[in-house]
Amino acid sequence: MITVGLASVMAAPRSRIWTALVDPKEVVHWRPGSVSESPPNHAYPSVGEAVRWQCRVHDLPIILHETPLEVVPGKQLRSRLRLGLFRFEESFTLAPSPGEPGRTRVGLHVYVPNEMPIVGGTLDRFAVRRLATELGGTHLQALRDWCEASRAPGLTPPTDPSDANDALPGVH
Repeated sequence: MITVGLASVMAAPRSRIWTALVDPKEVVHWRPGSVSESPPNHAYPSVGEAVRWQCRVHDLPIILHETPLEVVPGKQLRSRLRLGLFRFEESFTLAPSPGEPGRTRVGLHVYVPNEMPIVGGTLDRFAVRRLATELGGTHLQALRDWCEASRAPGLTPPTDPSDANDALPGVH
């Protein structure tokens, strides 16, 4: 198993970032390639409750299957994902950024098998690591751009003034 870990400090409170991660109307705006949730799953994100996202990859329609494995509101969302032949897990963790009120440290871990099947063969661990790093970096940057936008297309990111000092005891 290959694990790629990335992190970013975002100029947004945890509640803002959590909403972007779990509100399907927002996910389709920031997750690259996402078009819509199909059909809507009002239980999202609930552990074990699968959701399907309609996506476009290089203009080809494809379904991204996501099953939340661990949901800790405001702190962690870990899911198993399947996009065609590609299967992986991703885990977002949110914590206050020490000494930076209103900012959140977002960690993203991507877990992928050592090899991935492709039509007519497999990708070796080096290609898989590169793919996982690109995927994680793209998702983290897209989430950051969306959450830090003062006004997103078609949606206004919610703000919660009580998040300015939302430090949790023992979380750094």
